[in-house]
This record gives sequence, structure tokens and C-alpha cells, in this order.
Amino acid sequence: MSRGYRDIEEVKRYTGFGTGPCQGKECLAAVATQLARLTQQPAAAVPPFTSRPPLAPTPLRLLARDPGAHRFADDPGESEQAK
Repeated sequence: MSRGYRDIEEVKRYTGFGTGPCQGKECLAAVATQLARLTQQPAAAVPPFTSRPPLAPTPLRLLARDPGAHRFADDPGESEQAK
């Protein structure tokens, strides 16, 4: 609030609330209640944030087929693996 975030979308954008495992299902009411108290408005006046699904989900089978996805920066090179 001290930085000027006055609605639930701004609070979500700048704090990351609603992006955890519950996707806001458990914390939305608490954040909306606190926001309403700090802005001196009724809790019913604070609309919920907009839920946004992934733009285009990537099937895990595509990642499993990519051999490059199974290498890490500290893995030995192929010539070292042959030793």
C-alpha cells in the first residue's frame, strides 16, 4: 500500500500472491480483507484477481524426448563420458 498498489491485480503483480501452489484459493480472502481494511472500503468492493491459464501448455512428452533437456552445465562432455 505504501508503494501505491491499491487493487488486487496490482498487489498480485508486485508481490506474487496467487501464484503459489493454491493459485490464490487460500490467500485471496486474506489479501482482499487486508486490502479493504487499508483502503477503508467494504471487502465486497474488492474484486478478485483475474485468473489466467498458461498461454499454451507444453506436454511433458515433448520435453522427455529432447536429449538436451537431460544435460546439466556441470555434466562431463561426451568425450569424458567415454573414458
